[in-house]
Amino acid sequence: MSSIPDDLSYTKDHEWVSGLDDGRTVTVGITAYAAEQLGDVVFVQVPEVGAGVTAGDAVGEVESTKSVSDIFAPVTGEVVEVNASVVDDPSLANSDPYGEGWLFRVQLSEDPEDLLTSAEYTTLTTAES
Repeated sequence: MSSIPDDLSYTKDHEWVSGLDDGRTVTVGITAYAAEQLGDVVFVQVPEVGAGVTAGDAVGEVESTKSVSDIFAPVTGEVVEVNASVVDDPSLANSDPYGEGWLFRVQLSEDPEDLLTSAEYTTLTTAES
């Protein structure tokens, strides 16, 4: 299993969030655990810039050679940027999920709730394995 970065927050649906301490814009991606479970990612659909997203709602899809999985918004706000690189090269979600494989950025409209720490996420993924 891949290491789980301590400086990120996580959801039970295997998305990560960075930038909560830096201001009102956060970056969202899928975790290495999710990418490993999916297998080789071949397609990524993310919300459009300007789209409103609500925490817990499905906002996109990740398709792999094994299955299709929803991407759930971990926060509520407006999408202000999408990662065209991961749309063009979906394998980035596998090869660098916490770096070049990020999915989109959200300008928060409300404070996030129900996010997990890295320790809590580690416990969750250990229980699922």
